[in-house]
Amino acid sequence: MEIIYFTVAGIFLYFFSDWILERFEAIAGRRFEYRSLIFFVIILVLSLSLFNLVQHLQSGNMKSSSKEMMTNEPAKEEARGIKP
Repeated sequence: MEIIYFTVAGIFLYFFSDWILERFEAIAGRRFEYRSLIFFVIILVLSLSLFNLVQHLQSGNMKSSSKEMMTNEPAKEEARGIKP
């Protein structure tokens, strides 16, 4: 499932980065000379941030299931009726 998240995020980042670059060019009133480099920096910063966030959220959802897989029993909080 993580691959699907990263694929959708990558497609979104491409179009969003292009939109941001076009807004910067509209504010400046001209096309930038090093447009490709600026696009690369924008998409790099956004992708590192977003992929880190997705990975963090994905690992947070799997904490209790990884405990169950290692011990073959529900996590202690779930066994006592406490929801994490």
